[in-house]
Amino acid sequence: MLDQPLARIENLRVTFETRDGPVDGVEDLSFDVFAGETLCLVGESGSGKSVSSLSLMRLEEFGGGKITGGRVLFEHADGGQADLTLAGPGAMRAVRGNEIGMIFQEPMTALNPVFTVERQLTEGLRLHRGLSRRAARARALEVLREVRIPEPERRLRQYPHELSGGMRQRVVIAMALACGPRLLIADEPTTALDVTTQAEILALIDRLKRETGTAVIFITHDMAVVAQMADRVVVMHRGHKVEEGPVAQIFDAPRHDYTRALLAAVPRLGEMRGRSAPEPMRLPGAPEGRPIPGGQSTLLEVDGLTTRFPVRGGLLRRTVAHVHAVEDVSFTLRAGRTLSLVGESGCGKSTAGRSILRLVEPSRGRVVLDGTEITALDAEGLRRARADMQMVFQDPFASLDPQMRLLDQVAEPLRNYGIGGPSEREDRVAALFERVGLPRGFLRRFPHELSGGQRQRVAIARALALNPKLIVADEAVSALDVSVQAQVLNLMMELQADLGLSYLFISHDMAVVERMSHDVAVMYLGRIVEIGPRAAVFENPQHAYTRALLAAVPVADPARRALHADLAFRPVPSPMHPIGHEPGPSVYQEVSPGHRVLTSECGY
Repeated sequence: MLDQPLARIENLRVTFETRDGPVDGVEDLSFDVFAGETLCLVGESGSGKSVSSLSLMRLEEFGGGKITGGRVLFEHADGGQADLTLAGPGAMRAVRGNEIGMIFQEPMTALNPVFTVERQLTEGLRLHRGLSRRAARARALEVLREVRIPEPERRLRQYPHELSGGMRQRVVIAMALACGPRLLIADEPTTALDVTTQAEILALIDRLKRETGTAVIFITHDMAVVAQMADRVVVMHRGHKVEEGPVAQIFDAPRHDYTRALLAAVPRLGEMRGRSAPEPMRLPGAPEGRPIPGGQSTLLEVDGLTTRFPVRGGLLRRTVAHVHAVEDVSFTLRAGRTLSLVGESGCGKSTAGRSILRLVEPSRGRVVLDGTEITALDAEGLRRARADMQMVFQDPFASLDPQMRLLDQVAEPLRNYGIGGPSEREDRVAALFERVGLPRGFLRRFPHELSGGQRQRVAIARALALNPKLIVADEAVSALDVSVQAQVLNLMMELQADLGLSYLFISHDMAVVERMSHDVAVMYLGRIVEIGPRAAVFENPQHAYTRALLAAVPVADPARRALHADLAFRPVPSPMHPIGHEPGPSVYQEVSPGHRVLTSECGY
């Protein structure tokens, strides 16, 4: 590690103009970044960690901010040092994407929807490296393979909307790595990724750092990722740096109360060992929760659920193949219990959840909810049945109408089903807000006036409005800060204990799944490869894919960093098959009571 820092932020202040006057997003912030090291910026939403990194790229001004104090010093490749706060537009264009690369958190806004992946990947290579079209395309294919994108030649021809969320994030990472930058800023780069892909991306960034001396500023709220990646850590809170130090010191002997609270909110894989039922997390100042045993009566039966999507091609747009998104999925969920579906991006877990609610029409199979066969209902019967089954989506900002008050949005299901008058509905919504920990004053607010965690609480309140028996939670906490995530998880478990709710919990976060679940089903290529009680699946995994998932989970302990060389992942085959292809049925072996593992290859 060099004595001279590659980048230095000195007494940085970034101010945003609002209707109520100027607000400091970052105030008096200072830190250094050295070549070949990873500096992690951690903190909750609004702490200023993203604003400080955007200032290095001079992108804060595009978000309405302005650097009103301090310096941002950067050591160029030719050895000259520059204060980027004084650099003009031309100088910054030469730096962005070339000497400083950035991986943005939200891939759909970082990618241009009207250009192909190839156009967006090769643009920077041709501009900064002067490569020919052919050479730029070859380099683009190389970086797509590095970030483990299947069928990279086909992906180059596709547009962002044709890719899954995890796939889009990998394209953004490939764009940032393409020119081999000296400083890489990674802003929540693995938030939307499953654990195996996350492990590979972290290993890729770590290898880049070691082999090329690239400095990495890693922005995250996932303390387990911090433990795996960081050399040094800067903890931020409300625009200020509250603590800085080597990663081992931050985890072993945190000095600031805020740092200690962050670490207390982290679910750790293995902490539920020996416990048969889910338990709320112990948070500072909160009462200790009780285990949730759940009921024994069957609420949901899924038998042979299969969902396939047509792939059209040619001039006449005929169906030329099918994507086998969900294939021969069967399970039972009992009342008052949580069954978690886990697996990589594209494994079919979200499609399975939507197919059960018939938000996506399954190709075949049976879904029976509390004695009612959902797959056999007509439109009117399905409308009535949906009062008993609701969904909480991953992104509450996308699932809430930005132009409607929260009162109207949560009351909408009541209004649609003709329940109560206006004043009665308002009282009921106020009671729901109180139930999920929101004040009555929020009824007149709009979604943009709430934080991410508060918006997710509104989404949960809306799902509860009709007193459902089943809630499908699709990555409902994956985008939340650790402390907010812990609060929402505890809220969901508290509601389950009080109201007898059943959850189909879809997630790629294995530590959260371990904390929440009674039962776990692991999905791979549209099939359940292992299913059973949570303790059996986590403590005695039988399928190779389940073991790979658990091995890839980052542990919130710097002393237990994963050896990435030991993380062997086979390439994921394509789920697309020609017309008429019929895989074999799923055949399982029972390892212990209720614990079954797939034994057949099923034609894949």
